[in-house]
Amino acid sequence: MQINTQVPALKIGNLVKRYKDGFQALNSISFQVNQGDFYALLGPNGAGKSTTIGIICSLINKTSGSVEVFGHNIDENFAQAKRLIGLVPQEFNFNAFEPILEIVKYQAGYYGIQTSIAKEKAEDILNILGLWEKRKNTPRELSGGMKRRLMIARALIHDPQLLILDEPTAGVDIEIRRSMWELLQQLNNDGRTIILTTHYLEEAEYLCRNVGIINDGNIIIDASLRELLDQLKKETFIVYLKNSVTEAPNIENVTITLTDDRTLEITPESSQTLESIFSIFAKLNIQIVSMRNKSNRLEELFMNLVKK
Repeated sequence: MQINTQVPALKIGNLVKRYKDGFQALNSISFQVNQGDFYALLGPNGAGKSTTIGIICSLINKTSGSVEVFGHNIDENFAQAKRLIGLVPQEFNFNAFEPILEIVKYQAGYYGIQTSIAKEKAEDILNILGLWEKRKNTPRELSGGMKRRLMIARALIHDPQLLILDEPTAGVDIEIRRSMWELLQQLNNDGRTIILTTHYLEEAEYLCRNVGIINDGNIIIDASLRELLDQLKKETFIVYLKNSVTEAPNIENVTITLTDDRTLEITPESSQTLESIFSIFAKLNIQIVSMRNKSNRLEELFMNLVKK
């Protein structure tokens, strides 16, 4: 299928969803995701994220508004739009007793892919995702991280250009989550557009370039991640020291708090850089072992926006 590279991967205009009981889940929202983007769609539970994804994938009927996938209106060209989308839902929804290879091949059949071609494509995808050695195993025998990878493999079998991931690392430990991040970055680097919903805001800050925040069925932010984080003028760092100190050093335009004899909280003004602060520390013979952000910056901004 030929794709017009000039059009957005996803364009949503004045989208409304009103249920029969009168509840309005979406209040005329509009936003777009450009081709090749890694876009975070964030919001608290019940904000409208799942409803939006459901409408994009034609799992939920909209009340009004428009959705275009690479220029294909989902009302007018449903088949073309659907073929361009790969959905990775949060809940596992495959047959727990069927071999992994068969699950992926079976999914290919929904898109009219011939069996011989489906097997070849499935082998390629399972190799990329590190699952080929497990191809004869059933999902019951897989770890949580491998099950997540299987969900992605199934979504990729028809080579979609837009991959939508709903909480892809939910319930996995930090080590597996980091490996998933590397995988998703590679998929994006290969040219695939990705939309991500997540409750791990560190994940969005690490992976995404642009972000939309939805709350009570309204888009309250649609901007680049850099623009959002620039709104936070100050950032506090936790600094761990090699040796004990009895008091916090006094540095102009820097707030420094001694939390214990080897830990400092540092909040620089915009006129001070970390490099200049550490240079002063070196002159004072204060040796730094490690440093981290006190809190996730996107999380701080997200909570403030949602409160407002």
